[in-house]
Amino acid sequence: MKTRIIGTLAAALLTLSASAWGATTIRVTLQLPETHSLGQNWQQFAKIVEEKSGGELKVQLFPSAQLFKDKEVPGAVGSGAVEAGSAFLGRFAGSVPAVDVVAIPFIFSDEAHIRQSVAPGSDMRSALDGAILKETNNHVLWWQAFGRNIYLNNDAAIRSPADLKGQKVRTYGKVHGWTVEALGGAPTLMSGSKQFLAYQQGAVDVGMTGASAVKSRKLFEVMDHMTLTYDSAIEFVAVMNKDFYDGLSDAHKAIIDAAAREVEQQLRDDIYRQEAEIVEEMQSKMTVVALSDDERAQWVEATAGVIDRFVKETGDVGAAAVAAVAAAK
Repeated sequence: MKTRIIGTLAAALLTLSASAWGATTIRVTLQLPETHSLGQNWQQFAKIVEEKSGGELKVQLFPSAQLFKDKEVPGAVGSGAVEAGSAFLGRFAGSVPAVDVVAIPFIFSDEAHIRQSVAPGSDMRSALDGAILKETNNHVLWWQAFGRNIYLNNDAAIRSPADLKGQKVRTYGKVHGWTVEALGGAPTLMSGSKQFLAYQQGAVDVGMTGASAVKSRKLFEVMDHMTLTYDSAIEFVAVMNKDFYDGLSDAHKAIIDAAAREVEQQLRDDIYRQEAEIVEEMQSKMTVVALSDDERAQWVEATAGVIDRFVKETGDVGAAAVAAVAAAK
């Protein structure tokens, strides 16, 4: 397993923070600020864990990629360089390609179907969590909902697959790239932090992202149309080093597991509520397009081949994940 070697200062910081408490400290590497919904989700987890353990467990957050970048989190947590962290689910696709099942376009029929499919203990969740643990030594604590995929562009609104033909589209994962190709566009893989400048400078014509990013990254200042395809789910995962988790007492494990279940449900409820609120707010800043049933059917038909491509590339584990999603309807 390859893990990026951090600098001397960062290494010293980790060592000091781990020993500064007279209790068991759980250091957490985060990509976003603590003010973001995912950061607040970890703060709530920390509060529960510290209170329930009577201070025997301490959770120390390192937000805004202070320690590791998103792509480095699976290796950092798996190796024990840090006890826990959050990463975009797609970051595990290199070791567990089947995790990209959530990015397959229109595999989920609606929000309720997403909830059912990714619920703790569901067939899909159990299979993917188990594979992540086996392949990366990351114990999945909970899934962190981030919302659903939408499209951004300027000038005429995107309503049909034909509107993407020949367009350069910002994507954030392999399967999203396949989706763009199926729609006749040209995918460009790009991190979320680079979106604003790319849209402003016209480096890409169209953007894929979540509604929350439109507000938090102020993308409405550089894009004037938002199309609510809601074609795939955007998920992060909160993970912990397996060896660290296994070394905890049964009582501490129970506290962590219970806290994880509580904050997962809380975040998922909050995210979908916030998504709806943001969409409503954006209507005063840009043109918001909701697809009609007929328009949505065109998108579904145009991207139908992506699921076959996914199964072919991911094998039995991917096929099982797809079947689990279908059974969750």
